[in-house]
Amino acid sequence: MLAIVAPGQGAQKPGLLSAWLQDPSFAAHLAWLSAVADIDLSAHGTVSDEATIKDTAVAQPLLVAASLATGWAVAEDLFSRADLLAGHSVGEIAAGAGAGAFSPEAAMVLVRERGRAMAEAAAQSQTSMTAVIGGNPEEVVAAIEEAGLTPANYNGKGQIVAGGTLAQLAALAENPPARTRLFPLTVAGAFHTVHMEPAVRHLAEVAAAMPTGTPTTALLSDLDGEVVTDGRDFADRLVRQVAHPVRWDLCMDTMAEHGVTGLMELAPAGTLTGIAKRNLKGVDLFNLNTPDQLEDARAFVEKHSSKTAEV
Repeated sequence: MLAIVAPGQGAQKPGLLSAWLQDPSFAAHLAWLSAVADIDLSAHGTVSDEATIKDTAVAQPLLVAASLATGWAVAEDLFSRADLLAGHSVGEIAAGAGAGAFSPEAAMVLVRERGRAMAEAAAQSQTSMTAVIGGNPEEVVAAIEEAGLTPANYNGKGQIVAGGTLAQLAALAENPPARTRLFPLTVAGAFHTVHMEPAVRHLAEVAAAMPTGTPTTALLSDLDGEVVTDGRDFADRLVRQVAHPVRWDLCMDTMAEHGVTGLMELAPAGTLTGIAKRNLKGVDLFNLNTPDQLEDARAFVEKHSSKTAEV
């Protein structure tokens, strides 16, 4: 059983697509996705600096395009070879396109609008996010809420991400929960909190007219970890999820329940496999980050997918 996952905001790194763009097929895919999103993803994936790609309006389209295009580089039918597809936060849009809940073109329009709307919402106040590592989960959530923050990401054993104002995050840092370490994240706002409600209103209008289809691969929702079988339902969940916590812990529970044996994280990979290493014991993990890994990636898919390759 093969799970393919797409990372969320904060995973981006300068130059993440430099090696990939040497491949003409990959470059063509990226050029098309760039044209649809009306953003120069080639430049942002190669020469843009860290501050530039931290911008939510840049980071989100870049991440979705990177996941889709690197997945297609493994195999044009890669997403249909997966037994489960999931994405963390904005990565859900890549997973949805891969599963056929909507087209890649619709995905790029949606993520463009999502990135812009969330950037505008974040600009209304000084907010950010901090990962809280370790501690007792109940005590961690209580401390987060006591500081006026929201537990915005439940990332499994030992990691909950808090979101809110910079003043609230500073208060948490001054009085952290017992036996925890705090790590500020490279994001430009308090995503998946009430601070994103203005973005939800705009995205609801955009998504309402977006054509959807029936997913052809089991597709997990960050709202509750459930398998979603209707594209319209998935699109509606994507909208609501912007201002609601990411329940990646429940997504991993579903993977375990389905008997996943291998998990591949699309580029830029490492964050979700790192979480899986602590939560999905015995599952093989593969980080896809450079084109010289493609043959190994294909072998990994062949080993773990329960589906037959398309001829």
